[in-house]
Amino acid sequence: MRPLAGRLSRLLDRAFPVDERYDLIVPVPLHWHRRWRRGYNQAELLARGVAKRRRIPVVNALRRRKPTANQAGLTSAGRRRNMAGAFEARGAVELRSKRILLIDDVFTTGATASACARALKKAGAGSVSLLTLARADRRWRD
Repeated sequence: MRPLAGRLSRLLDRAFPVDERYDLIVPVPLHWHRRWRRGYNQAELLARGVAKRRRIPVVNALRRRKPTANQAGLTSAGRRRNMAGAFEARGAVELRSKRILLIDDVFTTGATASACARALKKAGAGSVSLLTLARADRRWRD
């Protein structure tokens, strides 16, 4: 992912809504242990690339409160249960009335994005929009 981050963030930037304005870009966080094992957060790499081109600050405004199971193979309901209460806003970040662009790598059912948006709104965010690199269509089967 690291060597591809620049190219992929340029593709993501092409999908950036031209008529929208954002105060902050927030990447979907990994649990600290998963990030430590992997060595990076793919959503943060993408967010930093978009933010650099758009001149919008990236803020790690969320933290993953608990480790979650890998979402692959879970049903939609299982994904929502897995993400329930998984995220919280970091107390030191001022989000009140901010327009936030949440960035993740893959959107499947929306469970992760919804949980993140809920935590950001609870912390006072004015609006939360989502931009992802890929959309997985779970209806498609081999």
